[in-house]
Amino acid sequence: MSHSTVPRSRPEADDETDKTPATPGGATGAAGRRPSGKLSLGTRFRRDRVLLLMTLPAVALVLLFNYVPILGNVVAFQDYDPYISDNGVVSILHSPWVGLENFQRLFEDSAFWEAVQNTLVLFFLQLVLYFPIPIMLALLINSVVRPRVRAVSQAILYLPHFFSWVLVIAVFQQLFGGAGILAQLLRQHGYDGIDIMTDPETFKFLVTAQSVWKDAGWGIIVFLAALASVNPDLYEAAAMDGADRWRRMWHVTLPALRPVIALLLVLRVGDALTVGFEQILLQRDAVGPGASEVLDTFVWWNGVRNQDFGYAAAAGLIKGVISLGLVLVANKVAHLMGEQGVYKK
Repeated sequence: MSHSTVPRSRPEADDETDKTPATPGGATGAAGRRPSGKLSLGTRFRRDRVLLLMTLPAVALVLLFNYVPILGNVVAFQDYDPYISDNGVVSILHSPWVGLENFQRLFEDSAFWEAVQNTLVLFFLQLVLYFPIPIMLALLINSVVRPRVRAVSQAILYLPHFFSWVLVIAVFQQLFGGAGILAQLLRQHGYDGIDIMTDPETFKFLVTAQSVWKDAGWGIIVFLAALASVNPDLYEAAAMDGADRWRRMWHVTLPALRPVIALLLVLRVGDALTVGFEQILLQRDAVGPGASEVLDTFVWWNGVRNQDFGYAAAAGLIKGVISLGLVLVANKVAHLMGEQGVYKK
């Protein structure tokens, strides 16, 4: 036979395709390639123009609502007065510059440092008590044999995620408030009633418990998706080697979850200074600002309520810079652990 029927490998076929001379109207071939063999920018643009057009709406929304407002941080260096003009840009241009005066006031304000302390305490509590719970729930649900029981359990667990914070706090008020079920039960048995909802000493644990009840079930979705990608042959091989259920979880399941855990941990650390604005604002008056004031409520109180926009913008800018630094540090730690993190090295 004059032609071989043996199939060629893909690299050989690609090499022969690359050697084909470019047609006059074509975008590929030698004319569209650089001497190094890489496609030129114009060639790649023509090749991916449909995908680029599809991403334009999303990019426009991100630029409009995420990056353009960053320009407003300039008011942190001004004594900003929004009433100079109906146009916000004109107000920024005509507001007097004060340099670093707003930042100096922040560093001398004991209320600011109190808000920083409360924010960090809440972050560490939620990192230790809240972050591991979705992982444990995912492992527990994944071990359930019956698919129907697994589906019902998952639906029940993440249903509270769809509740508003107003409803969540109302539920906790009915359970742990001064007239709640727990207080009434204690009074019926001759004990003094308690009101956990207005106790500044337990407020941080209360906020953490509310976050766990509301969002822990929703967090298991990511981990269940990661568990679904684990090759079942690994479990069978581990069982044949004599590994019991706990060893299979330790040596097969957790290593499969480690990249996802590292990624979510980096994102969680980056969001460390955001610990639930609406949740805490709704309960701020019940326990007082000394126990409940965090950076977000501090910015809202000074910026919106007290109309001190430059001062509030300075606090928000400090929060953003610290959050960016935490992301970079956490991502570096993920790289040292051999994980990809948010971005590659």
